[in-house]
Amino acid sequence: MADSFINNKHLLWRAGFGPSISQIKDLEKTSVKNLLKDIFSESSFEPITYQTADFVISETDTANNATQKREMQKITQRQNSEMNLAFLKQMTESRGQLREKMAFFWHGHFATRINNPKFNQQLLNILRKDSLGNFRDLLFSVSRSPSMLQFLNNQQNKKDHPNENFAREVMELFTMGQGNYTEKDIREAARAFTGWSYDKEGNFTERSKIHDTGTKTFLGKTGNFTGDDVLNIILDQKTTAEFITRKIYTFFVNEKPDPPIIKKLSENFYQSGYDIKKLMNEIFSSNWFYDNKNIGNRIKSPTELLAGMMRMLPMQIQNPENITVYQKLLGQMLLYPPNVSGWPNGKSWIDSSTLMLRLQIPQIWSGLRPMEYSAKEDDDIDMGMKSREALNKSFKNPNITIDWKSVDEIFKGKNAEDYLLVKTENLNMKTVQQFSDQSTKMIIINLMSTPEYQLM
Repeated sequence: MADSFINNKHLLWRAGFGPSISQIKDLEKTSVKNLLKDIFSESSFEPITYQTADFVISETDTANNATQKREMQKITQRQNSEMNLAFLKQMTESRGQLREKMAFFWHGHFATRINNPKFNQQLLNILRKDSLGNFRDLLFSVSRSPSMLQFLNNQQNKKDHPNENFAREVMELFTMGQGNYTEKDIREAARAFTGWSYDKEGNFTERSKIHDTGTKTFLGKTGNFTGDDVLNIILDQKTTAEFITRKIYTFFVNEKPDPPIIKKLSENFYQSGYDIKKLMNEIFSSNWFYDNKNIGNRIKSPTELLAGMMRMLPMQIQNPENITVYQKLLGQMLLYPPNVSGWPNGKSWIDSSTLMLRLQIPQIWSGLRPMEYSAKEDDDIDMGMKSREALNKSFKNPNITIDWKSVDEIFKGKNAEDYLLVKTENLNMKTVQQFSDQSTKMIIINLMSTPEYQLM
């Protein structure tokens, strides 16, 4: 196939979650220029919500704390699960693919792990709504969110007894990176963030009585700084633009940084006032983005793998909540990053057990083989529910129906491997055909079961 066709596939995977079944029809005839225009076109924003009702405490429940606690745990778990699946659905179905891909990136960058569904919903919609906006605005909104303030203990950050967790991670993980500040800077920033808090509804509040109003010296500047002042000083540093640019580059382009390119990108990012959309447009419009070394070099994260399959294959999922176990087994459950550093990337996604499951999912979802894995317990995710045998039993049947007739019509006269794989030169198509009955269904299932399909 022509290089432009390979570039199209590369762009759709990096700027989104792969081609949808409807995009397959004319993908080889579409220009990168037209794809870019479509990718950067505005689409309506739909906030993610959950349907399960909040728990209402009754007089009977008040008398039985254990019953009340279990019921609250079940409802909280369902609400978080609904948001997880709603986010995955946006990745799968939304026309705003780049917005959802950027939100997925920021979800790992500004990583939080709490059980409060209302706070999780608030932060998730901040990340989605502002994912292509201004990084300054995004940083301020995330820093003031109850999810972040709770996760990093800023509720306990008070004058005379500062808690440094929030201040440290803001600099180390969210803005400048290690080596660009001192321990004294952390202590002084923590003082500036004293009093940053939230009420039970999730509204940001500044508790003036516990805020340290003394003079602080931070990154070489001295004054009676507040938390807002600290964030603005951080954003004044070019190292912040470079740190964010490098992280975006290693996520969207290549895990091996290219210093000259990153330097130029970060300088433009800084001069634009941290315009995220402008940065992404520069990346995807650059010739080097389509260099052979940048194509097919990334292992799909579990979310990218699952969303890509769901975009490609029109399917009805009778029990969508069962999809969360696949996220858990593969090591990337949305809303539950392993720690404040977010998820790792690259080869860390692959080990002996996860690779086998990755290769078997197309067959499991097509009903050709049973689910033979069980998820490990995780108190944060399971919310104290210990009936794992019953829970895992429900996951063994994915209850997925795939419209193979529509798939067959779309792929009529096409080589399926050209559309499922970004690069096909390492694929042994004879082996794929050997285990297929020549039907489009079996060829696609077997292609999705190859190691080459794990790359994008």
